[in-house]
Amino acid sequence: MAVVMANPAVQGSRAGGFVVRNLDLFYGAHQALHQISMTIPERAVTAIIGPSGCGKSTFLRCLNRMNDLVPDARIQGHVSFRGEDLYAPGADPMAIRYRIGMIFQKPNPFPKSIYENVAFGPRINGYDGDLDDIVEASLRRAALWDEVKDRLRKPALALSGGQQQRLCIARALAVNPEVLLMDEPTSALDPIATGKIEELMTSLKQEYTIVLVTHSMQQAARVSDYTAFFLDGRLVEMDRTERIFSAPSDRRTEDYITGRFG
Repeated sequence: MAVVMANPAVQGSRAGGFVVRNLDLFYGAHQALHQISMTIPERAVTAIIGPSGCGKSTFLRCLNRMNDLVPDARIQGHVSFRGEDLYAPGADPMAIRYRIGMIFQKPNPFPKSIYENVAFGPRINGYDGDLDDIVEASLRRAALWDEVKDRLRKPALALSGGQQQRLCIARALAVNPEVLLMDEPTSALDPIATGKIEELMTSLKQEYTIVLVTHSMQQAARVSDYTAFFLDGRLVEMDRTERIFSAPSDRRTEDYITGRFG
C-alpha cells in the first residue's frame, strides 16, 4: 500500500515537532499500526481523520506513551519530539505526559472544586509559587476565567459539558506543556460548546503544538493546518489541510472525504 507523504511545505521551518518513523504497534499478536512515518510541525493544528477503527486514537496515544498503560501493547519504530527520543531507555513516561498533555473525548474533571482541578498538577509537582496566578492564567488561556472566576471553590462537576472540557484543557495547561493531544474533544458537546473549543484551538496553536483526532471532516477543515488520513492502521497521506480537502493525492482519501465510504 503506497503512502503519499506530505509535500515539502510540511517539512519547512515549523517541522521541529514530532518525527515518527516506521512505527508499528501491536496489541498482543494483533498489529494495530503499520509502518507509520510522518512529521508533525510545531505550533500548528494537525488533524488526524479516518473511519472508526483505523488507528487514529491508538496513534495519538503513541505520542505521549499512553499505550504503555495498555496490557500487551508494544511498539517498534521511532517517535521523537524536538529531537528527543520518547522511547529511549530511561525516558520517564510521566515526565513525557506532563510535556505532552492529553484531552479526552469525554470531559473528565476530578470530583474537586474548579480551583483544585487546575491547581492539582502544579501542586503534586511541588510548585512553591502562587497557585492563584497559575489557576487564573490557565483558566484565561482556556477561555473559561470570566465564566467561573466568582465560583472557583464550587464543584467542577456542576459545570456544563463544554465548560468541563475547557476546564480539562486549563488543567492540562497548568503544568506548562509543550503539546496538547486532543482525542475527539468535542464529540460529546453541543454546537455552541464545540464552537468555543474550536476557537480555543485556533488561539492556543500560537503557543502549543496541537494534534487533533476527529471524526468530523468539517471540524478538521475549519481548525487544522495539516491533515493526515489513516485507513486500516496505515497512514495514507498527509498534507496541508486545504490540499487534502481540495486535491488529495490518493483516491482513497478523496473517496473518504466525499463520503463514498467510512
